[in-house]
Amino acid sequence: MIGFYDYTVILTYLSVISGVSGIMVCLNGVGHPFYGTFFLLLSGLCDTFDGRVARSKSGRTDMQKSFGVQIDSLADLISFGILPPCIGLGMVRTSDRLTSIPNLRVDHPGEKRIIYPVFLILIIMVYVLAALIRLAYFNVLEEEKKKIGSQVQSGYIGLPVTSAALIFPTVMLFQFLTKADLTLLYFGVMLFTSVFFVSRIRIPKPDLKVAILLISIGAAEFFALIVVKYYLHIQNLTIQF
Repeated sequence: MIGFYDYTVILTYLSVISGVSGIMVCLNGVGHPFYGTFFLLLSGLCDTFDGRVARSKSGRTDMQKSFGVQIDSLADLISFGILPPCIGLGMVRTSDRLTSIPNLRVDHPGEKRIIYPVFLILIIMVYVLAALIRLAYFNVLEEEKKKIGSQVQSGYIGLPVTSAALIFPTVMLFQFLTKADLTLLYFGVMLFTSVFFVSRIRIPKPDLKVAILLISIGAAEFFALIVVKYYLHIQNLTIQF
């Protein structure tokens, strides 16, 4: 078989599986964007450690290293470039206020309801394209560094696509804490995030302490979503009785 299957790429493969699972959950008729958020957080956790795990193996060939870079970017496109928009579409589908948005048909000549779905679709297109460009540009930089023998860069140009693993679960958490419909806010955040993906802002590469802090934030969001879900479930049962 082609490809590599040692422990250095296992976490990357798991991130892909998690991302695809989240996409299917969000787009399934009986699924819910809430559960897609958990898969987004899980993909973020896998991505946090996959690079460190890969570098722990000594004697990797140049082909193994290049494969690791490419497969990591492809995995990121699925988990952080496509899954977040699918969560947004799931929010539209389950939203009480926006249930009519997926319907692109205009029933009356004067009705302007078609503007809303087109606007949201455009945001999704911009986001996915920006994530793709960001990841491709990162790969090009890696290849250029190899040619000139440059050392590992101390920071990032543009917002890393993997930051989606913390940004969008935060919006979803507020969605349930406030019990408000934040679907449009979610898409607004998606639009601003896509701009930062392709911007030239420089972001310092996180050291061990910052990495631990980010992991802690992700874990806190994960458990907070579980608590909120459990609370809402208990509340619904109380109302039924």
